[in-house]
Amino acid sequence: MATSPKPFVWYELMTTDMDAAKAFYGAVIGWFAQAADQSHTRYTIMSAGDRPVAGVMPLPEPVRQAGGRPGWLGYILADDADVATEEVRRAGGTVHRAPDDIPGVGRFSVVADPQGAVFMLFRPSGGDNPPAPPMTPGHVGWHELYASDWPAAFDFYAGRFGWTKADALDMGPMGTYQLFAAGGEPIGGMMNKPDGMRAPVWTFYFVVPAADAAVGRITEHGGQVLMGPHQVPGGSWIVHGMDPQGAMFALVAPNR
Repeated sequence: MATSPKPFVWYELMTTDMDAAKAFYGAVIGWFAQAADQSHTRYTIMSAGDRPVAGVMPLPEPVRQAGGRPGWLGYILADDADVATEEVRRAGGTVHRAPDDIPGVGRFSVVADPQGAVFMLFRPSGGDNPPAPPMTPGHVGWHELYASDWPAAFDFYAGRFGWTKADALDMGPMGTYQLFAAGGEPIGGMMNKPDGMRAPVWTFYFVVPAADAAVGRITEHGGQVLMGPHQVPGGSWIVHGMDPQGAMFALVAPNR
């Protein structure tokens, strides 16, 4: 088990059109794009003001050939990327890419939990990038796992990363929505995926000031609104969308 709770620390979009994706998220979320110095691939850092939030990179050809589609992935902090990767494997997860170095940045691996939801493990080599205060525009405000069996999924993440249960919400026919924390206030929730969803997946909610205006920006810039705006317990408004390349994402706003 982790010596201290491990949060998500970075987010990454793998896409088929980097330039279009940068323009879309810049318009919808208000991010600024800056090319990163990575010799092995094109990589762009998206920032909210002067704080980096996420990266955008091409969907790797082997992933594309295997049927992979554009999508968002999250990086979970690791004390040791190699040890954490092996712990995921021993717990029944899958290692999609063995630990490797990003020169000057850190060491990472690509893994999946035992139900198939993919995420990254990351050990930074330099300074950290502390999380922004809750509901800071442009940053990630919520992490949501659609699982095949959320209680088993929670046990997996709690055992690997020290996460703890917070409130549990009764969603009626949709079942239980279990909030979880990583050493402080809740940072996300887990629930069983709908029958029509093909596989377990993580969804990340990016904070915007107001939901209706964000919906307008999504459609104006070629994306699709899949759900919302919808008010959730606590008063925030959420929107689920799909970008022009087919990557799913979500937004959360304090105002309609």
